[in-house]
Amino acid sequence: MPSNDLNKSIKSIFSRLDESIKDFDYPFTPREVGYVTGVATGIVKVSGLPGAGFEELLKFPGNLFGIAYNIDKDEIGTILLGEDTLLNAGDQVERTGRVMDIPVGDALIGRVINPIGEPIDGKGEIAYNERLPIERPAHAIMDRSPVNTPLQTGLKVIDALIPIGRGQRELILGDRQTGKTAIAIDTILNQHDKKVLCIYCAIGQRASAVAKVVANLQAKGAMEYTVVVVAEGNNSAGLKYIAPYAATSIGEYFMEQGRDVLIIYDDLTAHARSYRELSLLLKRPPGREAFPGDIFYIHSRLLERATHLSKALKGGSLTALPVIETEAQDISAYIPTNLISITDGQIYLSPTLFESGILPAVDVGKSVSRVGGNAQLPAFRSISDLKLQYSQFEELESFARFGTRLDENTQKTINHGNRIRECLKQNELTPLSVPEQIIILLSLTSGLFDDIIIEKIQDAETALLSNMNKFSAEILKGLLSDKPLNDQDHDAILKIAGELIAPFKEKPVPAQSQT
Repeated sequence: MPSNDLNKSIKSIFSRLDESIKDFDYPFTPREVGYVTGVATGIVKVSGLPGAGFEELLKFPGNLFGIAYNIDKDEIGTILLGEDTLLNAGDQVERTGRVMDIPVGDALIGRVINPIGEPIDGKGEIAYNERLPIERPAHAIMDRSPVNTPLQTGLKVIDALIPIGRGQRELILGDRQTGKTAIAIDTILNQHDKKVLCIYCAIGQRASAVAKVVANLQAKGAMEYTVVVVAEGNNSAGLKYIAPYAATSIGEYFMEQGRDVLIIYDDLTAHARSYRELSLLLKRPPGREAFPGDIFYIHSRLLERATHLSKALKGGSLTALPVIETEAQDISAYIPTNLISITDGQIYLSPTLFESGILPAVDVGKSVSRVGGNAQLPAFRSISDLKLQYSQFEELESFARFGTRLDENTQKTINHGNRIRECLKQNELTPLSVPEQIIILLSLTSGLFDDIIIEKIQDAETALLSNMNKFSAEILKGLLSDKPLNDQDHDAILKIAGELIAPFKEKPVPAQSQT
């Protein structure tokens, strides 16, 4: 057969083959399958997956998943998201072709879930809208707007002296059992009429502690606008590691719809420890305090996602309140200093104040908000000298402990400072509205409490709060506006407040007549 005819015949055969297989439906999908070479606490070593990428989700037997983290030449170090006791060397492992993601949607509101989106509140399955990767790039600078809208916590000492804005990152730190979680929960409770969705992310806590938090939120009706993401203390280190990222993606879903979101990470100390555990097991080199070199990066890329979006992107906000635990009041330790440098301010809780019964135990001198008055209602500026008065008192109080004889003005400053400290006390789970706070603090800074003995300060406050109807609706509305408090309203508030707390003032002792 001539060569030209042979070529034509071959082309004809291949053409018919192409036509015959064009619409052929393969009965299977190609899979890339490897095997487990080793299992340790919370991590799995895998071989036989040459195409796997960094942070790709891998599927193990028993519906277990892991995140490919160390991509070496012959082996992949995987962070396991579940119990390692269910795996053995030789088990098959399969690529999924996607990164770790979390289901998001309105159906999550009011539910308690784990970091992979499974409900753990016994209320049945959740219908999800979509899924988002847990690791997402933070919004660019040009996508953001200034932080200028207040996020009220309901706590006098914070809203007046350390204001927080929507889109801010404010660190809460202090030793164990100093009331860090209490501040976070009070802030959630205060959002009930503020149109702010809340996400409480518990990392490495006891199940009983999380149950108590959820019970308080339910009792106060706060679960109606709250999502709780839980990685318990007995969960794997992998679940604790992904928990804050998963919670942030849920928050970003609502933020990108134009809604305001508050997210609380309780706490990032446990998160750092879980990452240190995983890194050491994966044989990554340790650094200071055995933490890996990228410990700063895991928190910075998390907290940079908190922001206030521009109006072009619907203007939503994500406010972050990370919580960390200090040891022996050492705020200069590795993890605290990392987070202080990442956030926009910190609220420091002092164990000395806590033990003295001054609750919340906020150390005003060591606490700061780098957004400050930009995220505060103008009415609060009528009490702008409160922090200065309190700082002067603390300095004079430490000086007076030496037993030095004090002049009349110094004694007056100390007496006034004692009443400031007493007024800034607040019971747990009792957040106050903005008008209630301003009326109490304005009365305080104007000296109306100076003639009341310390033991009756709380009674005088209660009298003000229970008679808020004595203040006109116009005055109360003005305290919430974007205009400063005018002199007329200022005088009217002090006049009514003075009448309400007059019964609690010390009555002068009549001088005894001389015979």
